[in-house]
Amino acid sequence: MKEFVITEAKAETAILVALITPQQDERRTTEYLDELEFLATTAGAVTIKRFTQRVSGPSQVSYVGKGKLDEIRTFIAAEEDAEREVGMVIFDDELSAKQLRNIESVLKVKILDRTSLILDIFAMRAQTANAKTQVELAQYRYMLPRLQRLWTHLERQGGGSGSGGGKGSVGLRGPGETQLEMDRRIILNRMSLLKQRLADIDRQKSTQRSNRGRMIRVALVGYTNVGKSTLMNLLSKSEVFAENKLFATLDTTVRKVIIDNLPFLLSDTVGFIRKLPTDLIDSFKSTLDEVREADLLVHVVDISHPDFEEQINVVNKTLSDLGCSDKPSMILFNKIDAYTFTLKAEDDLTPATRENISLEELQRTWMAKLGGDCLFISAARRTNIEELKSALYSRVRELHVQKYPYNDFLYQYYEEDTQS
Repeated sequence: MKEFVITEAKAETAILVALITPQQDERRTTEYLDELEFLATTAGAVTIKRFTQRVSGPSQVSYVGKGKLDEIRTFIAAEEDAEREVGMVIFDDELSAKQLRNIESVLKVKILDRTSLILDIFAMRAQTANAKTQVELAQYRYMLPRLQRLWTHLERQGGGSGSGGGKGSVGLRGPGETQLEMDRRIILNRMSLLKQRLADIDRQKSTQRSNRGRMIRVALVGYTNVGKSTLMNLLSKSEVFAENKLFATLDTTVRKVIIDNLPFLLSDTVGFIRKLPTDLIDSFKSTLDEVREADLLVHVVDISHPDFEEQINVVNKTLSDLGCSDKPSMILFNKIDAYTFTLKAEDDLTPATRENISLEELQRTWMAKLGGDCLFISAARRTNIEELKSALYSRVRELHVQKYPYNDFLYQYYEEDTQS
């Protein structure tokens, strides 16, 4: 009898490339590469090398300079000589069709940029028809201006039926251009169909939202992987998928939550990220409408992340782009159990950085700035969750009285509460 041996699939290896520029110093570039490596890990790749280059700005021809591109090519060749194949090279910024074409011609391996990597993760994470439709539309939007590089192997031939013709003669277009036009038309038709599907989904979701009754809507927003889904599970006693990877949640999940007999709707939304592609924001409009229509935004922040303040700015900028910056909000600093810092030496006269500030000092700083709209919690350890529930109860009750002043349920509840 023949025996079958099951072998573990080998993960693809990746090289990461980023620039150090006057607008992005070395520390910031390292942080971006850390995030890019986390994205690559989420997509199933193993990073084996990082390359950076200090320049005034990206090259319009090949993103990095010719010398750096040759250095990357030499490294790939050395890995191949050692029988270690490099699966892909990932660039930290979005590449143009020209840059992609030129880089591929030199490196001879699969080339991805940050946008295409995020799109791959979204495609991998999409579970529902809604999410799959939104991801597919974003992929086509990304692909459309880059179609030409797919057909560079076909020569653009002259001649044909108009071999003696002039500039405007029929037949001067070769098979590459013909195929390119055909693909462009197919993609545009497909995009039109996907947009119509999303419009239908949007109408259905609007109807669902209008039928939810007189309840305040609270939306969890924040950077990706800050613990929104874990918090959602804790407050709603549900089982929303939560994982220590980027973009674990693509579809918005809405649950009814009751705190001290006061019901409200809580939604868990897709996480934001630095350099989030505009196409994704446009494609995920129906998902982000939960944020637009929320009465209260709960901004969840990973306080243990060394660059949490920039993540706050990224989320605030995205909320501003969505037209939601003026909504009532509160901020939750999550993962206080994972917060670490290094105490400065007494003779160290350099300015204190985030790594030197204690959690207690940060709490005093942010609470003084935001007052009662700021809480420090650990969803995983259930630390300060009762304080969070109390704060949510107060904010939701206040908003409910403002929005539904003649709600019989609340008046009945308040009377019972007062009498007791």
